[in-house]
Amino acid sequence: MTYPAATGDSRPVPDAAPGPANERSAVIDLDAIRHNVRHLAAVASPAKVMAVVKADAYGHGAVPVARAALEAGARWLGVAHISEALALRTAGIEAPLLAWLHTPESNFGAAVAAGIDIGCSGWELGKIVVAAREQERPARVHLKVDTGLGRNGATLDAWDSLVGEAMEYQDEGLLRVVGIFSHLAVADEPHRPETDEQLAAFREVLAIAEDAGVDPEVRHLANTPATLSRPDTHFDLVRVGLGIYGLSPFEGQSPAELGLRPAMTVRTMVSHCKDVPAGQGVSYGLNYRTAGPSTLGLIPLGYADGVPRVATGGPVRVEDRNYPVVGRIAMDQMVIDLGPRGVASGGASVLGAEAVLFGDGADGGPTADDWARAAGTNNYEIVTRISPRVPRRYINEAFVSGQGGAT
Repeated sequence: MTYPAATGDSRPVPDAAPGPANERSAVIDLDAIRHNVRHLAAVASPAKVMAVVKADAYGHGAVPVARAALEAGARWLGVAHISEALALRTAGIEAPLLAWLHTPESNFGAAVAAGIDIGCSGWELGKIVVAAREQERPARVHLKVDTGLGRNGATLDAWDSLVGEAMEYQDEGLLRVVGIFSHLAVADEPHRPETDEQLAAFREVLAIAEDAGVDPEVRHLANTPATLSRPDTHFDLVRVGLGIYGLSPFEGQSPAELGLRPAMTVRTMVSHCKDVPAGQGVSYGLNYRTAGPSTLGLIPLGYADGVPRVATGGPVRVEDRNYPVVGRIAMDQMVIDLGPRGVASGGASVLGAEAVLFGDGADGGPTADDWARAAGTNNYEIVTRISPRVPRRYINEAFVSGQGGAT
């Protein structure tokens, strides 16, 4: 089915219906999600897998991706914000679920009431305890330590105090310290020594917590790159985000080399073709001019759809050939130079032909990594930024227990 917004929980539109879903869509292969989760679970075993579905599952749709990940063996789900976790609970998803990025306005009471695990760097502890008292049930807390990334998480100097305070509240029955975690800074660059330093620091804080009487269900440190390259970081649980969407965290290694399958294909169709003379300027600023008589193809996606404005040169595949975007990418559209095809003079027109921005690359087509290079960013950003204006269409939604395939 196709959904008009990225969340996947709006009213579906039949795939055969005319309209935006057929004009442009981000096609999400849920079998690819399942495959990637199974593969990462095998790599991480005996550690369990937390499927990270924050940011609407990196643009893939949080609810359908979460369900597919759980079907394939993920035991936990992870999000950034409590609001994201509440949306999953509203959709009927009851799996263990952690939210870790908060502000003083975060709804800790709703999180406690919904059985959502709460990441705690220190300042949140008092608010969590107030929420637990109001809800008359203990909060489930994962204490976070900053082992070197320099974002949230208690400092090493403050760790003793945080653990002691949390254990006092646990003794009062107001919370349960379910987990201890940290986050790695450079695991996607395996040669760097900082990962070893962070791992050593994490082991130290675990020992401090154990001496204070903490007996957590899960200790977790590894992200996708560490899951794939550093088994010594796996502990009880690995948090995999990028990997479940089939993208590589490593420069120079393809998803296929890591046993992963990209799940998102962004496609549309050529909406206009015309012959132009040599020297024709293209798009705002006229920074590109045709080298000779040529045919221009208009692609009806732009930066309002999440295509980076700076990604001139990004590839678009039409009729088994990749063409670079020329001229500036506009809000709603961009242009490819098809060469001297001669639409008006008898050559075959590609008007209405499918145009693929990126997919799994299996047929030589463009990938999210190609667009990341054109935009000077990473593949995480490329898939995550595809806007809700691009309908999500899910394939292989049905799941056969024990097989992981579509019915």
